[in-house]
Amino acid sequence: QVQLVESRGGSVQAGGSLRLSCAAFEYTSSWSCMNWFRRSPVKKREGVGFIDRDGSTNYADSVLGRFTISMDAAKNTLYLQMNSLQPEDSAMYYCATKTTPLDCNRSLRRPALMDYWGQGTQVTVSS
Repeated sequence: QVQLVESRGGSVQAGGSLRLSCAAFEYTSSWSCMNWFRRSPVKKREGVGFIDRDGSTNYADSVLGRFTISMDAAKNTLYLQMNSLQPEDSAMYYCATKTTPLDCNRSLRRPALMDYWGQGTQVTVSS
């Protein structure tokens, strides 16, 4: 059973930065996508971005140029670096993984395709 454990989020003022991490335990080497999603009271669950096994990344238009996803394979840890944060980025952030082959671009719009999820971590951006 794969476990994903996210770091604590936090509160920041607009324009600030935060980095989230997601540690994977009992992890399989056959993963295809490692994703970040977010959910807020205003928006339904939204795909933030992903990294695939080749190290390629893709992002939602709303975060493109501000957020960066990376992975330390040796530590089985996924990261989300968030810069130039805005109040509309306030949400519960979740990491998720797909452990069977998948075109990761599909996963951004279909979170139900993901196999395992972290518990979520709150990010609050004040204006």
